Order: sequence, then C-alpha cells, then structure tokens
Amino acid sequence: MTSSPRPTRFSRPRFALLVFLGVYPLVTGLLHLVFPLTDGWTLWQRTLIIVPCVVAAMVWLLIPMVQRVFRSFLNPVIR
Repeated sequence: MTSSPRPTRFSRPRFALLVFLGVYPLVTGLLHLVFPLTDGWTLWQRTLIIVPCVVAAMVWLLIPMVQRVFRSFLNPVIR
C-alpha cells in the first residue's frame, strides 16, 4: 500500500506576514530614492511614481519568490 500525501492548507496570515516583510523595505527604499529626485512634487505625484514600481516588484518578484522559498511554511500539514 502506498501512503497518500498528507493534506495541507494555505496559511493566509503567514503569507501576509511574509509579504509585509518584503514590501516594507521595498517601499522604504523607493521612498528614499524617489523623494530627493522629486523635490517640490505633491504627494499624489510621488505616489504615482512609487506604486507601479511596488506593484511590478510584488507581482513578478516578491510574491513568486515567497511562494517558492517558503512553500512548506505557507502550506502547513493539517492535523
């Protein structure tokens, strides 16, 4: 007899924590980079520069990396 794989469940709180840990330094770094270059701009203009960078980094870099590297942490075995 072969043993069936143990069921797992995706943990949204763990995923949220890992995404937070990746997005926070990304946003902070972009703010430090963009603010000196956009002196005199309004907040909405600066945000218009930063948000597309953050979204692209999340969709193509951060989230795929988190899902690949932390697969077992994000999908704990159901007991």
